[in-house]
Amino acid sequence: MADCDILIIGAGPAGLSAAGYAARLGYRTVAIDALSPGGQLLYIDQIENYPGYESASGYELAEKLEKQAASFGAEILFTEALSISKDGDSFMTATTDGDIRSKAVIYAAGAHHRKLGCPGEEEYQAKGVSYCATCDGPFFRDGQIVVVGGGDTALTDALYLAKLGRDVHIVHRRTEFRGQKMLEDRVRAQGNIHLELGRTVASINGDGKKVTSVTLSDGREIAADGVFIFVGIEPNTKILEGFAELDHGFVKADGHMRTSVPGLFAAGDVRTTPFRQVVTAAGDGAIAAHAADEYIQGI
Repeated sequence: MADCDILIIGAGPAGLSAAGYAARLGYRTVAIDALSPGGQLLYIDQIENYPGYESASGYELAEKLEKQAASFGAEILFTEALSISKDGDSFMTATTDGDIRSKAVIYAAGAHHRKLGCPGEEEYQAKGVSYCATCDGPFFRDGQIVVVGGGDTALTDALYLAKLGRDVHIVHRRTEFRGQKMLEDRVRAQGNIHLELGRTVASINGDGKKVTSVTLSDGREIAADGVFIFVGIEPNTKILEGFAELDHGFVKADGHMRTSVPGLFAAGDVRTTPFRQVVTAAGDGAIAAHAADEYIQGI
């Protein structure tokens, strides 16, 4: 594969923002991702808190970010990063389609959904168990739906699923939600959303072909056609283990997105940060591109 000045691993909001800024600075910029550009944006139905947008779908915003980065000259490739190493002043990133040499790397590989680890979760994945409401919600129109989690994603997607399903039960291990008060108020006002607070999912049950119910930690069984799990994220940092300093799996980076490896920058959900939102990821990407510019220029 072609060498470049700045390689960006990950094409979510952080990666695409970085790609746009880096390319606009005149660098040969390549962003790679094993999946479609957009990252976690593709799993969001509606975004109401991104500056300048009263409301936009995650897909719509991802598409605009991709087109903008490409318009500045960034090249976006569909390939997976397998390993990364440093050879003198250059980085060598091995991908499923060959090696890419670059002067700097911005790591914006994002994160993936954390799993419950309860009986039935793996068995019924794609048979009623899902981690994406906008992807799979329409399959459960007029059905019984269980949402697991208590953060912003769980509350937002419970509201979305309540438009589709007959009833939605939110199961959360704490007695209070962790999401925004505005979202909680909407959830509590929704007539077909029922709260199961202070409880966990003991097992997800089915008939071998599809989900039929969920057993809670208090022994009760709730009928369910679909189970949507939103209990946090795990950073995609496996290829950085032993290469860059991590903190509980997340890449340690300072305010300039600089990691423990000179020339390697981290941006978005994958890095240590107190707040993970689309707007902060995009901001991280812009800062990382600026810092990469300074690194290459020797400033």
